[in-house]
Amino acid sequence: MNKITILWADDEIDLLKPSIMFLENKGYQVIPVTNGKDAIDRVGQKGIDVVFLDESMPGLTGLETLSRIKELDYHVPVVMITKNEEENLMEDAIGSQIADYLIKPVKPQQILSTLKKLIDNERLISEKTTSSYQQEFQKLFMTIQDNLDYRQWVELYRKLIYWEIELDRSESAMKEVYNTQKEEANREFNKFVIKNYKTWINSEPGKDAPIMSHTLLKSKLVPLLKEDKPTFLIVIDNLRFDQWKSIQPLVMDNFRVEEEDAFFAILPTATQYSRNAIFAGMTPLEISKKFPDMWKNDDEEGGKNMYEADFLKDFLDRTFHDSVKHQYIKITNHRDGSLLENNISNYLNNKLTVIVYNFVDMLSHARTEMEVLKELASDEAAYRSLSVSWFDHSPLQNALRKLAGKDVNILLATDHGTVRVQDPSRCIGDRETTTNIRYKTGKNLNYEDKDVFAVREPEAIGLPKSRLSSTYIFAKENKYLVYPNNYNHFANYYKNTFQHGGISLEEIIVPVVRLSPK
Repeated sequence: MNKITILWADDEIDLLKPSIMFLENKGYQVIPVTNGKDAIDRVGQKGIDVVFLDESMPGLTGLETLSRIKELDYHVPVVMITKNEEENLMEDAIGSQIADYLIKPVKPQQILSTLKKLIDNERLISEKTTSSYQQEFQKLFMTIQDNLDYRQWVELYRKLIYWEIELDRSESAMKEVYNTQKEEANREFNKFVIKNYKTWINSEPGKDAPIMSHTLLKSKLVPLLKEDKPTFLIVIDNLRFDQWKSIQPLVMDNFRVEEEDAFFAILPTATQYSRNAIFAGMTPLEISKKFPDMWKNDDEEGGKNMYEADFLKDFLDRTFHDSVKHQYIKITNHRDGSLLENNISNYLNNKLTVIVYNFVDMLSHARTEMEVLKELASDEAAYRSLSVSWFDHSPLQNALRKLAGKDVNILLATDHGTVRVQDPSRCIGDRETTTNIRYKTGKNLNYEDKDVFAVREPEAIGLPKSRLSSTYIFAKENKYLVYPNNYNHFANYYKNTFQHGGISLEEIIVPVVRLSPK
């Protein structure tokens, strides 16, 4: 391993010889210079790992030298060393992106501690994360095997997400072990859902049933509408819980998280079912009976989510005696997003503004079609990173910033999540069988029993059927349903893509978050 090279610039460098010798005895290479110009020249020759920079040198000041160093090598960490503790000086230095600062007189152990933090930070974090996860592994394993209720499954999933993000950040060698543990959790979660789903869909949220798509607004939105302030419901399509945790730091620049909860997306975990159920406050079966002209089955022509605004109005009319002044806005492209950003202040006149943002859904679907996105979102970590990048530069984030400081309620939610599919399963159907690769409905389905949850009486789980003999099948865990025709081609084409419609922790347990402006 090559020695770490330190450039130390100080006009009193001779007085620092004891500290330099201390560092050299610890295995570091130290290059001493006495002024800013020499420091800049040496950085320009490359090969410097860290710069220690005196703030008050004759000629170029420390801040001037810092600026020139960053022009030559933006990424080299610079530690400012100063006698001056004035606040404005520190703000200038930090604003110029120093890595750290120390106050003279500096002890050798302080220097060593700073180096450890800057140079060995990633290695130390990785080692600590690996060690901590190893200690937690057995606890998680035992929890997965317990007879958990739905609340405990939510908490277990939160813990799994925490460790997934931590292991990704530290590039820990334990990631493969984690993946195996998460697969085991999904196997047990599938058993849990299949055992309890019929009870949940026919129950009110409480002890025996989680909040689900069709009970979300009643449970989370209606109490906010009883307060005397504007309320914004933002539904980001296809937002997994780990994606929310990744964008949360950006949201918290301007908002406090008053409540972070989860609800269970209904089956199929697909937009036409889950989002219609959210806005109607009814199961798909109930919607199809009350609004037969508005509900479209999978095999019928026409848009499947064209009447969300109508369903929302009906829900509000049923829930409140007085009409609720509200507005429904759907964002499907950047132009729509820009209009939202420009007009967001106008919506403060509404009691309720509902914003459906389709970007994440478009991203996941486009990913299966575009090779560039396949490269950009090759796994969960990359998928999260891409979502963060989108959100940080999105009109939605800009619109939220304009609401910062306003006296409003904000409820952030989604309709369902997605899972990265990896295990193809053969499925045969007739011409009327639906094309979704995580669920199918039809009358002549042939499938691998072990890979799916089959429902031959859809009404029992709140789903309509288009034919008397219609059956629904939902892919388990990370399975995906592929027809035998040209099987290998489509198995390879969809492998490792993000899909939804079936049963997994990622698709079903999704976030609902209440925010308040700071």
